[in-house]
Amino acid sequence: MTIHPDAAHGFSAGADAYDRGRPSYPAAAVDHIVTILGIGPDRRVLDLGAGTGKFTELLVPTGAALVAVEPVAEMRAKLAAALPAVEVLDGTGEALPLADASVDAVTVAQAFHWFDPAAALAEIVRVLRPEGGLALVWNARDESVPWVAEFTRVIDWHHFQQGHYRAQDWAGVVAGSSNRFTPVEHATFAYEQRLDRAGFVDRVASISYIAAMAPADRDAVIAKALVVVEGFPDEFVLPYTTEVWTCRLRSK
Repeated sequence: MTIHPDAAHGFSAGADAYDRGRPSYPAAAVDHIVTILGIGPDRRVLDLGAGTGKFTELLVPTGAALVAVEPVAEMRAKLAAALPAVEVLDGTGEALPLADASVDAVTVAQAFHWFDPAAALAEIVRVLRPEGGLALVWNARDESVPWVAEFTRVIDWHHFQQGHYRAQDWAGVVAGSSNRFTPVEHATFAYEQRLDRAGFVDRVASISYIAAMAPADRDAVIAKALVVVEGFPDEFVLPYTTEVWTCRLRSK
């Protein structure tokens, strides 16, 4: 199974900017997932579409045995270098390099919208142990803040449909793609990413379709985004709503 070409090109080209510029996740959201999915020292957890390990590293303190699956070599290399104790494997959501019933929980942070839902959920069902848990996580920019809404308008000019995870009812997607999960529960958490100008540039450049552009085109988009934050303090906050969707594998 190949990955979406925009993801493959953009994330390989933009791995450095992704690592520097993408936000982490709120502690309250992580605690919620750890509690709901029962993650702890006696559990094995798959972080799927793990990227450079932004979410993976937040699971390390649980003491769980972690395995990260990431298809983009450049992202995978950064994850392995940063988290040497984590097992890191090449693979996609639709073709997991894991044995049947080999993990107790699966987390997917900022990645499930790249997957074929039915194929990926079938693979997640295959690798989960009985009553294992699934968590889907996204940081969505808080567009109730006017400047953030304008920022989104500047970077979403292309109407890039694959990345529009904010418009999806993920409970409906899961239910419509698989009958093997309990009803999906939804929780939200406020989060803020503190940025300076260089961090903001990295945040823009880390977006897959922008990272995949020719340098001149990418610089033009970054310049337009910088106009949005013109006059801001040297450091400022980019607000998010972190969306968490959780469910468990049904008994057969």
